[in-house]
Amino acid sequence: MNQIKLRPDVKGIFDPETWTVTYVVHQGEGSSCAIIDSVLNYDPKSGRLSTHAADRVIRFVKGLNLRVEWILETHAHADHLTAAPYLKEKLGGKMGVGDQITLVQKVFKQIFNLENEFKSDGSQFDHLFSKDEVIDLEGIEGKILFVPGHTPACVAYQFGDAVFVGDTLFMPDVGTARCDFPGGDARTLYASTRKILSLPDETRLFMCHDYPPNERPIAFETTVAEQKAKNIHVHDGISEEQFVEMRTKRDAMLEMPVLILPSVQVNIRAGALPPAESNGTSYLKIPINTL
Repeated sequence: MNQIKLRPDVKGIFDPETWTVTYVVHQGEGSSCAIIDSVLNYDPKSGRLSTHAADRVIRFVKGLNLRVEWILETHAHADHLTAAPYLKEKLGGKMGVGDQITLVQKVFKQIFNLENEFKSDGSQFDHLFSKDEVIDLEGIEGKILFVPGHTPACVAYQFGDAVFVGDTLFMPDVGTARCDFPGGDARTLYASTRKILSLPDETRLFMCHDYPPNERPIAFETTVAEQKAKNIHVHDGISEEQFVEMRTKRDAMLEMPVLILPSVQVNIRAGALPPAESNGTSYLKIPINTL
């Protein structure tokens, strides 16, 4: 592999409707790129979809004449719908996710009582990444880090000195992700955070979301050193038992995300809508007293 770039260019595009950051990882004008954790806008009041968040990504990619190689998901998000199929149609690229997505598909196929034809084998995605698999993004070496806990299928993507942590970690003054979704586990999440925080101190960490307290401006980039020193949930010195006790108590008080029901149904399909019914319309299910 020639001239591995250790510090790739990273563009974060923040969507204020879902508090989500979509990233474009590249090497400058005319290079190949990867898009991580895209957003398809969804109005829960009307059930209407729109593409204004994804269109901002498209404008950036085209503005630098980038070539999309990968459209990546850190996990099956519960707080926004992915725009991966839309971006693939407009820009090309392959849709990728960690291979443990099959565990999430199996669980939610039962919860939503999905059609028999829905396959829980990950085949909706173009590629399923195995643990520690390497991606060659035309000179940027990428690595797949398994970081379960928030969900059993969470992965982080490491490109050079930049790690895209999904929902495993938030900014230091926000802490860590919840673990009370089906398949989540606080002990597992603690181990995943320590895996990320064992990387070199100068490693750049990019958050999937920001929920700023105290009217702090939106921020989504930090470092391993800053997280170890300041993260309110997992700074150095916090034991596994302390973390599990805190996370369990905190999760018991949290409401479900506003978009969890539409998001999961679409995201386990790699962004595809459920099959249209006899009237030509797709429908999302609302299970009663289930989550």
